[in-house]
Amino acid sequence: MNLNQVTVPSLNVAASVDFYCRLGLKLIVSSPHYARFQCPSGDSSFSVHLVNELPHQSLTVVYFETKALDERVKQLQREGFVFAQEPQDESWLWREARTPDPSGNVICLYWAGTNRLNPPWRIPPSA
Repeated sequence: MNLNQVTVPSLNVAASVDFYCRLGLKLIVSSPHYARFQCPSGDSSFSVHLVNELPHQSLTVVYFETKALDERVKQLQREGFVFAQEPQDESWLWREARTPDPSGNVICLYWAGTNRLNPPWRIPPSA
């Protein structure tokens, strides 16, 4: 099994398209009520769909990995992105920065290196 995509709600698809294209995703499907993006590396995709109102506040966080996290955040800030959390090292051994998308969905840019799938506390493979 492979994760294909994550879809988040959007109050304004055009604003979301602008946000995610500026973030670095490639637009591959576009309509007034839906947009889908290809991630710059790997084969995952990400999409937004139009809603009339947002559900109660979501606790979902969408993570996009970037090796040059600090440099990417600085570049995005120069382009007008506002980060609720500047890049910082977390206790789970990831470096993370967070920004809201135009509909308030929490987007986390991060770098975890080998700790992404192999943290020191990982369950050992069964023999």
